Amino acid sequence: MLITGGSAAAAVAAAGEFAGISLVANGAPIPVSEFVMLTLIFSVAGLVPATGLARWARRPRTAFVRATLALTALSLVPDVLIGASVATKVLLMMTHVVASAIVIPSIARRLSA
Repeated sequence: MLITGGSAAAAVAAAGEFAGISLVANGAPIPVSEFVMLTLIFSVAGLVPATGLARWARRPRTAFVRATLALTALSLVPDVLIGASVATKVLLMMTHVVASAIVIPSIARRLSA
């Protein structure tokens, strides 16, 4: 599940790059492999609150989904603020959304409703 989200994000980034969208932000290129690694890191970080919510929340799945959707929305802010073309910014935001669309339900499914 976590690797799948990262692979999907990397595939979106690679497809965008193949279509001619630059993966240069703030003057530095972003390697496609970084999408897998960062998705994996943040997905594992998401397991920490999921574990706590599973133990202490009345409705852990609902709480987890709400929190992670809010965090996904917040994760788009740096993409808007970086020095890059509009197309690059949109592509980066798409990678966040694609990874989240895979990882969030995968983790939420394991939490009680």
